[in-house]
This record gives sequence, C-alpha cells and structure tokens, in this order.
Amino acid sequence: MSTYQIAIIVGSLRKDSFNRKLAEALIKMAPSDFSFKFADIGNLPQYDQDDDANQAASVKQLKSDVSASQGVLFVTPEYNRSMPGVLKNAIDHASRPYGQGVWAKKPAGVIGISVGVMGTALAQQHLRNVLSYLDMPTMGQPEVFLQMKDDLFDADGKIGEKSHKFLQGWMDQYVAWVKKHNVA
Repeated sequence: MSTYQIAIIVGSLRKDSFNRKLAEALIKMAPSDFSFKFADIGNLPQYDQDDDANQAASVKQLKSDVSASQGVLFVTPEYNRSMPGVLKNAIDHASRPYGQGVWAKKPAGVIGISVGVMGTALAQQHLRNVLSYLDMPTMGQPEVFLQMKDDLFDADGKIGEKSHKFLQGWMDQYVAWVKKHNVA
C-alpha cells in the first residue's frame, strides 16, 4: 500500500480544543505516505436504535470516512473520568445497525490531552474497552497521558521541544501499528 488514509476522531467539539490542536500537531509528525481526514462528529444526532434503518446523512458520512480509512486515530479529552458523550455517540452510530458497523479490524491509536495531572488516562481506558469489543486492534504501548502545559505547543502549533521526541516516538509506533495491520 502506498498511501494510508487515517480517520481522526477528536472527542472534543470546543473551538479551541487542546485535543484538536494535538491531532493537528501529530499530523505534522507523520510520514508522507500517511494522510489524515478529520471525521465530523459534532453534527450527529443522539443515537437512537429506532433510526438504524434510516441513518442520518451525518452518520452515513462518518461511516464512509471510517470505511475508507486504513486506521483510526482517537484524540480525546477526559470528562468526569471517562470519554466524552459525543465520542461515545459517534462510536455507537458507526457500530450500527448490528452487523453493519465499520470499526472491526481498523487499527486504532488512542491519545489525549487534559489540564489535569492524570491527562486522559481513565478516558483512554474506557475507550480502549469499547474498541476491544468492536474488534479494533488498538495499540497498547506506548501509552500517552498528556497534561496541557504552556510549552507543549510552539508558536506554529507544532509539538514543543521538550515533548517532541516523546510524541514522535508515539507517532512512529502508531505508523508501524497501522502498517502491521494493513498487510495485503
């Protein structure tokens, strides 16, 4: 495979989201054979099983974006010691109707940033539990629990000097993970 398309799902809808900023910085660390598309989860209706037979256009678009990808990168904040509801809603939509989900076999990376000292450790653990059920091979190591600090990003939105090597190592591992799970 010459190009790997990655669907990025950011679990925060906030205009100045730290997690969106992290996702954009990680893209800059990826090799040239990787391209990224942000999947829009902000305009999805609340999941309701009664709508499975007639999914909204926004749900169909999310499912199309994930289906067309060779991997998924989840970048999530932590809300109340778990993943945000908007992220869980997106996961539920794209897993339905039963038997027509798009997550299975898509290699996943999970990362996030928060102002709290623990970063997004518990949100990531809950997300990993769900992804396991959905049969997504999810990279286990290295784990990254980032705390938002003033020097994490430079003026250009890139990862700052102190954290660059660490996060480049994470991105390199994620790239290898995706390639390992996309062998023809």
